[in-house]
Amino acid sequence: MTRRLIACGLLVLASVTACGTRTPDNASQTLPTAPSTPSSTASSTSSAPKSDDLAAPADGVKRCDSAVLKGEVTPTDAGAGNRYGKFVVTNSGGAPCTLNGYSGFQLQNGSGAIPTKLERKADPGPAAVTLAPGAKASANLHWSVVPAGSEPVEGSCQPEPSKVAAIPPNETAPLSVPWTFGPVCSGGRIEISAFYAS
Repeated sequence: MTRRLIACGLLVLASVTACGTRTPDNASQTLPTAPSTPSSTASSTSSAPKSDDLAAPADGVKRCDSAVLKGEVTPTDAGAGNRYGKFVVTNSGGAPCTLNGYSGFQLQNGSGAIPTKLERKADPGPAAVTLAPGAKASANLHWSVVPAGSEPVEGSCQPEPSKVAAIPPNETAPLSVPWTFGPVCSGGRIEISAFYAS
């Protein structure tokens, strides 16, 4: 009986010693662990821009939006059925803001949107413009009053607009701008440049 107890004791001691020798090896291994948050959530949380990040370029000046911009269309030239003008915006806010790119430009009347084909022109192309309070930026416009295709020669070639819904670059809310220049022919085709300082 004594020999059997001694043998069992030696066997237990050997097991403990063996387990003890494996512990350092196990401790040195890198074991996979479940992340505290799903990787997709962590990724989207760290990389998704906030609305403030979208509104503020690196220099800290916010983009000009429809809340601070006041707009008007001014004529510049006319001839042979062509009309030229400028879409001029003024920073009516109390802080500088930036514009970079093209404006949206949808002709409207009392019934809502009417045909508009906006074509972007590369001269001048997009470039960052910082508007101090009260400063202005312009985009060049060109359209035709000569009927084209199946448009009627007598009377109005298209419904007559009374205003324009103009969306500043990289924004979603439009500002309303009066239009007093009659119908825009060729299906409402208007060429527009990017904004530049004026």
